[in-house]
Amino acid sequence: MAYSKKDITKALETITAPGEGKSLVESGSVKNIVTFDKEIIIDVTIGNPSLQAKKKVEVEIMKVLHQEIDVKADVKVNVTSDVKNEPFKPEKPKVPGIQNIIAIASGKGGVGKSTITSNMAISLQKMGFKVGVLDADVYGPSTHLMFDVANARPLSIEIDGRSKMQPVESYGVKILSLGFFTDANQAVIWRGAMASKALNQMIFDAHWGDLDFLLIDLPPGTGDIHLSIVQSVPVTGAVIVSTPQNIALADAKKGVAMFKQENINVPVLGIVENMSYFTPAELPDNKYYIFGKDGAKNLAEDIDTAFLGEVPLVQSIREAGDVGHPVALQNNTPLENAFSEITKNTLSQLVKRNTDLPPTEVVRITTMSGCSTN
Repeated sequence: MAYSKKDITKALETITAPGEGKSLVESGSVKNIVTFDKEIIIDVTIGNPSLQAKKKVEVEIMKVLHQEIDVKADVKVNVTSDVKNEPFKPEKPKVPGIQNIIAIASGKGGVGKSTITSNMAISLQKMGFKVGVLDADVYGPSTHLMFDVANARPLSIEIDGRSKMQPVESYGVKILSLGFFTDANQAVIWRGAMASKALNQMIFDAHWGDLDFLLIDLPPGTGDIHLSIVQSVPVTGAVIVSTPQNIALADAKKGVAMFKQENINVPVLGIVENMSYFTPAELPDNKYYIFGKDGAKNLAEDIDTAFLGEVPLVQSIREAGDVGHPVALQNNTPLENAFSEITKNTLSQLVKRNTDLPPTEVVRITTMSGCSTN
């Protein structure tokens, strides 16, 4: 016997629509209820386009129907968003004085993305460019540690009658990180909206001055922070960091796919392979491919993007980062040369991108089509 739509509707009245302050039923979010034998199909439209809101509604509906209707019911929930066709309008479309914004991303954590970002920033600075780094990994900031300014605090300065944050400067690079504002022993437990607001403050309420490059060190994955960045500033291009192993490459593909989505459309400048091989100090001619060989290079060919270079698995790179003295500060050493080569290849791709493609637009997402949880 089919389930009662009246009972289902009554159960759904206990769930609040995100951002509405009303139940799903009261707000008109429930568009259709279909029952057939043991199957219940619910069509819901909400005003919040975020993936987290959609997933939350889906889970809550399944939970309440299993509790109130039948624990064995086959519940299917289709959640769509309706933002009333009003495009996202950032408070400010870009950061004055910054010529190029490069996002450093990875689909997977622990691949050394912050290490690549820090050393690329140093390499650019040594080439004579004005460089800034925004540590957008709000839950696990590390840039302040890698530049040996863990105890520093941004000062407040007045610019054109407004109070602005002055980024901390180290090794000639301007830096802002949530690590400057939180206790080292305290976990940051924020929802996506709060984290996004903190990022916008570090972008727009800071006096970056004139920069040739702002490198944005993104957190792992493809979530709220990434969308907030591309909705706030026009990202010139993205650099993807991966290790050679298949599990990291699978996530790197997702990172590339995110930037290439039609409604995001940020050019991918190329892929960097970190921890490519291990060479013992006592056997300098030997290479041990611990995580696999040429994985990122092959991926770059498969997705038709540039391979920007490789970084070996060397203890001194980790040690240098831990003590806040990136290896790119060295002069004419193999490690310094490796990061210099990666940076030069990135610049080459950036020049090509700026020659062949129009400036990146700030993303205006009116629907979340293409940004599904599947």
